[in-house]
Amino acid sequence: MQYRKFGDLDIEVSALGFGAMRLPINGDDSADIDEEKAIEMIRYAVDKGVNYIDTAWPYHQGESERLVAKVLKDGYRDKVYLATKLPMWELEEKADLDKYFNKQLEKLEVETIDFYLLHGLNKKRWETIENLDILNWAEEKKNQGKIKYLGFSFHDSYQVFEKILDSYDWDFCQIQYNYLDTEYQAGKKGLKRAYEKGIGVIIMEPLRGGWLAQEPPEEVKELFASQNKDWTPVEWALHWLWSQKEAAFVLSGMSTMQQVEENIKAADQSKVGLFSDSDYEMMKKAAEKMRGPVLCTRCEYCLPCPVGVDIPGNLHLYNQAKLLDKGEEIAKKYYGMDEAARADNCIECGQCEEACPQNLDIIDLLKEVHQFFEQ
Repeated sequence: MQYRKFGDLDIEVSALGFGAMRLPINGDDSADIDEEKAIEMIRYAVDKGVNYIDTAWPYHQGESERLVAKVLKDGYRDKVYLATKLPMWELEEKADLDKYFNKQLEKLEVETIDFYLLHGLNKKRWETIENLDILNWAEEKKNQGKIKYLGFSFHDSYQVFEKILDSYDWDFCQIQYNYLDTEYQAGKKGLKRAYEKGIGVIIMEPLRGGWLAQEPPEEVKELFASQNKDWTPVEWALHWLWSQKEAAFVLSGMSTMQQVEENIKAADQSKVGLFSDSDYEMMKKAAEKMRGPVLCTRCEYCLPCPVGVDIPGNLHLYNQAKLLDKGEEIAKKYYGMDEAARADNCIECGQCEEACPQNLDIIDLLKEVHQFFEQ
């Protein structure tokens, strides 16, 4: 495993971190984690040198932190840095800070969280931080030894990112970044700014929710082949990130042992500066060919839908149909879904739109999806 410097912190982190967000599940219920497989996968990764595990309050509908607690038994707690996040959208009063933090310690069965993030910061949630004096609260937790390092994950414009970055002496931050999202949210500009300030930057959504892992269109395959590297689409996407010195490390939410093994193999071969100028130019061209119509990362923050609509599933099928020009073939998959899960079952309650970190107009998009497949 390759290890990288984490900003100005005096620690090294594995090039690959394990995100406990897309773990294997039983059936279609993301809260029903296949514990045996998930524990085996994460421990395998740790045994191969991965030393950072990331979870959060809402992952797997609240079950991820409990699963990670089981992973960390048998001596594994001492082998990794543990990260989780304060659920900003749940906070209404100061008392909520301790309430959720103490519940997380209980769920994780630990006394200390190594890396604690203020989750999904945007302009509105920054106001919550100021109103509830959250930074002073977090400082107290650090002084008590309950938090070692404080950071934030981010979903908003670069201007908001810059303001938040400059408003506090952060230990680290986490941004969405991949070869499609160089100008989106914090983007490359935010990555470089944080790096210049000595703030370690964790990369989330390196594969855009698996979008960059699928078999690409023929024209993208030809672009990849033109560079004479025997890499899969996943390897191209990950090495594009690892080649950049500003990226501290990459978080991947892995769902199968095969994905774990492949990502670890790629991480073992990673290094800063691996990409040539020609490689970067090719990836710009590939990015233009890989964009689907909807920027959905299948994070599942929108779930559970109160009436059972599989929001990320619908949007993914729509993206695939448009990107691969296979509308008729993928329409069969759409109508093969449980009727309650299809886009036309939406009751327009808006709960999903409030939760979406990408700020998608989900209600309108679901209408668009159904109209497309209804043709």
